[in-house]
Amino acid sequence: MLGIDIGTSGCKIAAFDFDGNAVCTYTRSYDVSHPDTTWAEIDADLWWSSICGGIRALIESERLDPNEVAAVGVDGLSWTCLPVDRKGRPLRPAMIWLDRRAEEQAQWMKKQVGEDRLISLSGNPVDPAYVVPKMLWLKQHEPDIYADTHMFLQSNSYVVYKLTGVFSQDHSQAYGFHFFDIANCHYDESAADRLGISLDLIPPLTHCHEVVGTVTSKASRECGLPKGVPVVAGGLDAACCTLGAGAVRAGQTQEQGGSSGGMSIVVDKPLIHPKLILGCHVVPGLWLLQGGTVGGGGTLRWFDEQLGACERQIGLERGISSFEVMSEEAGQIGPGSEGLVFLPYMAGERSPIWDSTARGVLFGLSYDKTRAHIIRAIMEGVGYSLLHNLKTAEEVKAEVGVLLSVGGSANSRVWTQIKSDITNKPIHVPASDHATTLGAALIAGVGIGVYRDFQSAVDNTVRIQRVHEPDELAHQMYRGYYRLYLDLYDRLKDHFRQLDSLRTRRDYC
Repeated sequence: MLGIDIGTSGCKIAAFDFDGNAVCTYTRSYDVSHPDTTWAEIDADLWWSSICGGIRALIESERLDPNEVAAVGVDGLSWTCLPVDRKGRPLRPAMIWLDRRAEEQAQWMKKQVGEDRLISLSGNPVDPAYVVPKMLWLKQHEPDIYADTHMFLQSNSYVVYKLTGVFSQDHSQAYGFHFFDIANCHYDESAADRLGISLDLIPPLTHCHEVVGTVTSKASRECGLPKGVPVVAGGLDAACCTLGAGAVRAGQTQEQGGSSGGMSIVVDKPLIHPKLILGCHVVPGLWLLQGGTVGGGGTLRWFDEQLGACERQIGLERGISSFEVMSEEAGQIGPGSEGLVFLPYMAGERSPIWDSTARGVLFGLSYDKTRAHIIRAIMEGVGYSLLHNLKTAEEVKAEVGVLLSVGGSANSRVWTQIKSDITNKPIHVPASDHATTLGAALIAGVGIGVYRDFQSAVDNTVRIQRVHEPDELAHQMYRGYYRLYLDLYDRLKDHFRQLDSLRTRRDYC
């Protein structure tokens, strides 16, 4: 089974046998373009060329026998606004989840239809990160492109189209549309009309594990997979990651430690909280109550790129990654970073504060603070944002027990223990370091009948390699720091807006 993961900063490809063992893997990075401060775009052709290059590289290295590929599953980043023409050609770069240019359109939606009304229907707050505000921005600012649009696609549905020639829209990515009836899993035509969106621009809905087509002759020539290989609709990266972590029953929770952070709580009914994210799981009949923060592994990557020359050099000398060096340094500092608190709002923030103007803050710097203090404070700040989302989910009676931790940060024992201590939750780390691509592969496996159901798929493939139990003394210390973390944002939120206003002023003397 071949799993393809289209991420924010790169694509990953992995082939798995039916026991969930990774046969071969491939990763390729690409850049996100930021034409303006709040803009975030990706050339969709980069997705396809990266995937084709990756599959061919695996085949040419003889790590992948293309004739053994039974099916393909594709997952992708969320809230993508990609207009394509009738032949599936992108009309402009894709606006991704990080893009927050459509603030004005989001405010218009609140006034035109009413935020409470849209939340009760879609289960999601009205925010510029979602797809509909971006569609409306395009309609207003690039009307010629909007007029030429045949379909709006998500990241995974674009790749599925390139593989099969079929336009599709899976259930798990539909939460980006505020006219999607989250409880009944269908489009609401009257809501779309009120928003000025024609449903003719959105592909028909399908289950994530449904086979929507097979690899075409053209796709076969480009990527190297044999013609006729089944391809399923695929799904949201976080939902596939939740499956790959083994969460397929109500109450199970996946903790995501990729470029962005957050959590996905599996629920058996649509629990709506106006400050959280609700989407369909890739498993039919289940939903995911999610908290998504921009501050995940990307915060530490920023430190590495901008300030981490020392750690990179040490890593080179010792033959380990700078990430491992940073984890070791953070482990030398006690809980609370000796009075240093980090707000991880490096590109605004999603749930539960939904503030485009929020920015990263280090609070408590003094001459006795070292690089290790800053690194640990960054890790702790991401932990506080996770707890903030979990506490918010409790307000609608979402039950959270063990956290299943996946993503790059789960490889750090120090960071994982910090999250366990802050949240006071046990954390289990699955054996696979490829949870998202595994999840994409598993929906393909279910789709073609390799597994009788999703529980069987998980039982056969997901294994826990490490367990972290919370330290009660550390948790008690973190409680005070967490209260300070919340209070800092409350006191600074007006200043964030003031800073943003100063930054965007054009009438300088």
